Amino acid sequence: MTEVIGYEVRDRKAYLTLNRPDRLNAITTEVARLLRELVERANEDPAVHVIVLAGAGRAFSAGYDLKQYAEEGDLTQPPVWDPIQDYQQMKRNTDDFFTLWRSLKPTIAKVHGYAVAGGSDVALSCDLVVMAEDARIGYMPARVWGCPTTAMWVYRLGAERAKRMLLTGDTIDGRTAAEWGLVVQAVPAGELDGAVEALADRIAGVPVNQLAMQKLMINQAYDNMGLQGTQLLATLFDGITRHSPEGRWFQEFAARHGFPAAVRWRDSGRPIPDGGGEIPTVADLDEE
Repeated sequence: MTEVIGYEVRDRKAYLTLNRPDRLNAITTEVARLLRELVERANEDPAVHVIVLAGAGRAFSAGYDLKQYAEEGDLTQPPVWDPIQDYQQMKRNTDDFFTLWRSLKPTIAKVHGYAVAGGSDVALSCDLVVMAEDARIGYMPARVWGCPTTAMWVYRLGAERAKRMLLTGDTIDGRTAAEWGLVVQAVPAGELDGAVEALADRIAGVPVNQLAMQKLMINQAYDNMGLQGTQLLATLFDGITRHSPEGRWFQEFAARHGFPAAVRWRDSGRPIPDGGGEIPTVADLDEE
């Protein structure tokens, strides 16, 4: 069976490749757990100085596999739900993603296509993000059914631009992301591989102990700003968004009409019903 994440080491670099291209590298529990294992494997390998994370196929990652989670309801509990059970599951996923940030060795995300929803959580957990200019990044579930559990938008963008992204659920292209300081660099799509290789090669020439000390010092500054506490709140809120009246409506609509139709409603700008009425039909979505 093909691994959901590929792993290769060469020239002091470990290459991790999200490998569910038929699902735009959508995240499952299996993907999150294996990501942690492979980051730890790279950290234990003295031959590795830097880790590069990419996605196979047309995108870096389109987020959680919501065809599974929304249509089948795997992330929605019954009306009397246990928030701590939900927190435990999502905290584990967040910690798995954040092994990229906590890794003693530097991590680089190479983003093409899309890094959206949970895929943006994964990309922004890396130390450095290099995007294709035409790639898109954003957290659309901020409109309904989600809160970014890694909380990295505010730490990378500051309060106002983080609010601009999370109060709308909009996406931005790589060029804008670089201009705003969300990512370190944006290049034409055809130059993405070369740009990432040049950066990774530059880092790979530094001793591992030097790399680790620089990372620990910078990350400590973020911890002093309350990163862990912010993630705790964001992860609890993520569970609440999926069990609010609007969140339950979204999941029920996705289960009945499919996740693409639910996304069309979410992104259309139409108000999300409060869950007290009937579930609309796809025909209702097409009405003015």
